[in-house]
Amino acid sequence: MSRIGKLPIAIPAGVTFTVTPDNVVTVKGSKGQLVKAMAKDINIAVEDNSVVVTRNDDEKKSRSLHGLTRALINNMVVGVTEGYSKTLELIGVGYRAQLQGKKLVMNLGFSHPVEIEAVEGVTFETPAATKVVIKGIDKELVGNVAADIRSWRKPEPYKGKGIKYDNEVIRRKEGKTGKK
Repeated sequence: MSRIGKLPIAIPAGVTFTVTPDNVVTVKGSKGQLVKAMAKDINIAVEDNSVVVTRNDDEKKSRSLHGLTRALINNMVVGVTEGYSKTLELIGVGYRAQLQGKKLVMNLGFSHPVEIEAVEGVTFETPAATKVVIKGIDKELVGNVAADIRSWRKPEPYKGKGIKYDNEVIRRKEGKTGKK
């Protein structure tokens, strides 16, 4: 058995969980609703305010999907109750971000400002000129939007300039040494 897959998922109060016969999972909570189609090889059942994920056989594909399906469902439940957020830091001279409506406008040293539209299900916040907070209920979507923003200026190892995650550690390199 999968160590992650065999754990039941507790359904908190205020969350409704439904599964169709073709394994389409719908989770509704205080923050919104998420719908995701799961693999057909996996059985999803609701028992006593918890969700139990089981597999039909011990084939390699089923074993790998077992833990994945359980993790995806758990992420959906956490998303509709608490939500997810990623914080990005802009490090560099003149690097800053600001909101214009739902659009995030960043100055990243290019000859033009970088404008990013908020995708449906994701909101931006700028608590400081050099911080961007991405919030949403879908963990995958929040992570993808954060990665897209970070890809505009990845942190470089010499001065550390660029866009980095809040908890990311940049391994610094020593620069060239002069002639001796």
